[in-house]
Amino acid sequence: MVKQVAIIGGGIVGATAAFYLSFLQGNENIHVTLFDEGTGQATKAAAGIISPWLSKRRNKRWYALAKRGAELYPTLVHDAQLSTQAYQQTGTIVTRKNHDDLLALYHEAKIKEQHTSAMGQVELLSAEAVKRRLPLLTDAPEGIFVSGGARIDGGHFVSELLKRASDNNLLIKHERVSLTQNGDLHTSEGQKHFDTVIIATGAWMHESLQPLGLNVKVRPQKGQLIDLTVKMPHKWQNMPVMMPEGSSDIIPFNGGKLVIGATHENDEGFDLSPQPAAKQQLLDNASVFINTLTAAQVSDMRVGTRAYTEDFAPFFGAVPAQPNYLIGGGLGSSGLTPGPMIGYFLAQAVFGREITHWQDYTLPVSQYVD
Repeated sequence: MVKQVAIIGGGIVGATAAFYLSFLQGNENIHVTLFDEGTGQATKAAAGIISPWLSKRRNKRWYALAKRGAELYPTLVHDAQLSTQAYQQTGTIVTRKNHDDLLALYHEAKIKEQHTSAMGQVELLSAEAVKRRLPLLTDAPEGIFVSGGARIDGGHFVSELLKRASDNNLLIKHERVSLTQNGDLHTSEGQKHFDTVIIATGAWMHESLQPLGLNVKVRPQKGQLIDLTVKMPHKWQNMPVMMPEGSSDIIPFNGGKLVIGATHENDEGFDLSPQPAAKQQLLDNASVFINTLTAAQVSDMRVGTRAYTEDFAPFFGAVPAQPNYLIGGGLGSSGLTPGPMIGYFLAQAVFGREITHWQDYTLPVSQYVD
């Protein structure tokens, strides 16, 4: 008998879960329907950097999950045959304002390099060396280069993942659905029952689980990014991304697209309107390093809504006392890094495979769901 699985939410968690449910052994016994309206989705609005190893965050569970996520990416990209437009390992340049702080971080990175193969090689770069790696910079800082770092375009990434899954056992419905009190789904075709439901609705998860009498402790955060068109010679291909301390990430893509972001706005709720002040702030942040940028080069502004928990940590697992409902969320601004690992874990759970050591990556779901 074919198991009927629903996924609500087509962001990084839902899309990865959908792909693995179409790819892992046993997929022939599963049919997946993914419901996603798409409005405000953080992943589709995001372009980011996959490079968690030198993060200032000291949450051990978050780091373990993010580290596994970064390690998963090359395999996932290979298995799903994703394009370089979606993901490319170009290396990351991390900076610090203080030279002594940079040296301390470099020594920490060299220690991690010995037992973290996904990091690749670690190099301490002078400002001149950074400029050679990122020639579009006019005022380059010194930094640390981590060759295993990568850039990702969230929209392309989930779109390509879902296309691969659709070639097998996935049906996509572009609509907003809701749970009933008995756990079925209200859809445009009426009420439907599924054997397992994965709920990955990000900042909207509180609303999603209310019909089950559950309160999810997540809050929305608005994030805005800008795309700029920059004239880049053909030789400026595959440039690394840069994570300047205390400023906006600089993410160059081949073909002359430059992404700067992102903002972190806690008091905007679910508002998705782009703000001129945010655009100017992002442009100013980038101009510290690239003083030739102008507002006329801004070609697009992306806006999405992230989900945050009280302890700024993601969570995933089965809903308490209701094992047929699986959730994953609270990813925050770094969600592109741990998101695929959560999707993978949830897919394994659908197959009935026990996931050992979940406690290494997340607190119990009951910590975030009343």
